Amino acid sequence: MKKTFLLLPLCFTALQLAAAAGPKLPVLLKGQLPAAPAMEISALLTPPDSGILHNKVICVDAGHGGTAATDHYRKGLHGEREEWINLRVALLLKEKLEAQGAKVILTRNTDIFVKLEDRAAMAVQQKADLLISIHHNATADTAVNFPIIYFHGAASENLAGAAFGRALATAFEKHFYRRSTPKSLLSDYVIFPSRGSSVLRNSYGIPGVLAEASFFTSPGEEQRLKQPAYNEAEAKAYLTGIQAFFTQKIREIKPEKMSLQIPSFPVLEEAQRTNSIARNWFADYTEGINLSKKNDTTSYRAAFELLKRSATSFPDSYVSAQCHEQMALLLKKMKQDDEAKTEELRTKEFFIPL
Repeated sequence: MKKTFLLLPLCFTALQLAAAAGPKLPVLLKGQLPAAPAMEISALLTPPDSGILHNKVICVDAGHGGTAATDHYRKGLHGEREEWINLRVALLLKEKLEAQGAKVILTRNTDIFVKLEDRAAMAVQQKADLLISIHHNATADTAVNFPIIYFHGAASENLAGAAFGRALATAFEKHFYRRSTPKSLLSDYVIFPSRGSSVLRNSYGIPGVLAEASFFTSPGEEQRLKQPAYNEAEAKAYLTGIQAFFTQKIREIKPEKMSLQIPSFPVLEEAQRTNSIARNWFADYTEGINLSKKNDTTSYRAAFELLKRSATSFPDSYVSAQCHEQMALLLKKMKQDDEAKTEELRTKEFFIPL
């Protein structure tokens, strides 16, 4: 019998193309096409046991929980709460992992509050081989819907976390969205500039990511996330990503140094992400790119401020890396070489192209 460990705490609407050609821009989609029919999604059965996950200890963290009275911004327009979705998907993933022979550590199995440091401690104490923190995202722009995955620290140091993130991003696109979609793979320092994510920071050394599969602030996506078959499809995508990760040679996780040396870039966090400024993230980006093509210092400065505002208001958007990359180029044009080097390093270490 497979064992599940539950440890209590210790103490885009329409297709949108970029209006301007920025560096390395993919085709940008804003929103999500209608989900596949429920019958088709429910047919995505767990694949036969391949043995890859036998005796792997996997910590499944259902993000948040027990905070409905205080976290009002974690609720969609139709009343669905993020922590409820996270838990449903986590429980489905647990079943799938156990069917593959894995040993699962749940950080919670009901709608209760668990301290962030205690969640990480569960993974560390049980010597987890992998940690996945399941979340769903929110932003002011209700047309936005795409997956975002965070690893802790710097890409050149957390090689295993970055590799897991790549595998999961591919699985989301193929098995959850099932079409080409924008996606972000980036450091947790992008959204929490001071120290990164507590769960990932305190479990650093274990390959792990925090994943936001989709945006519950998109009304259509919120309704889909209420459907059991849709939750099942998401759990299947997680399973596929985890299996893909373990088929590779597990890369190392070096001591964290680089991310502590890069000056922080303040951004809107938590509830601030839903304010009115954040609705203009893509317009700011587009106008900034257009202004940066001009050849005068005034335009450079204006472009820089617009790109900075986009990267501040929606730091993990699918154009945020391009914002920082273009900011570095503008700083060079304005003869601010040291600042330009900082932005170049931030882009290299905190954003992974997909």
